[in-house]
Amino acid sequence: MQVTAAELAERMEVSRPRVTQWVQSGVLDGCFTGEGRGRRFDLGRAMAALGRNLDPAQMLGNGARTRRVLRAGESTPADLPKPERGLPAKEPDRYELARILNAEEDLRRKRRDNEREEGRWILAEAAERSASALVAREIGQFEAALRDGARKIADTENLDYRSVRAVLLGVWRDHRAARARALARAAELAELSDAEREEDG
Repeated sequence: MQVTAAELAERMEVSRPRVTQWVQSGVLDGCFTGEGRGRRFDLGRAMAALGRNLDPAQMLGNGARTRRVLRAGESTPADLPKPERGLPAKEPDRYELARILNAEEDLRRKRRDNEREEGRWILAEAAERSASALVAREIGQFEAALRDGARKIADTENLDYRSVRAVLLGVWRDHRAARARALARAAELAELSDAEREEDG
């Protein structure tokens, strides 16, 4: 039975991005044809492959639901290859492997935290806040310079300072509004990246 990625995700009771992860990591090699939106999965082969190849870390959380679906589907189509059952007694079971992988991920997370504290890199959110504060400070300084310029023009040309200041600041703010609209239009017309297309398709 041929199904789409969305249908496979629904049958496995996982999110669509999880199916994409399985494809990219090779778990579903040989279980589908086509690419992107045209990709179709052989449901029997996919269930068998997931029974054999599902990463132990995925047997917790979302993967636990997948495991239930696989167990329920094992006895339905008689001609499906049966997934390999268990590991040799001398090797850790899937749950133990999942615990090991989670411990390794925790170690990687702590290492990233240490590197961040040492200043090797910063969070994107912090960088965005810093950039926004810098831009706001620059705009404030520019508007202060405009007010100083308005004072000089008023004194030199014997004009009303407040009127000159209002004109200069009005022109500047109109310019900022026009630029903001242009950037918003450019963002709307921007094409999706390859990663975004893969996620969408």
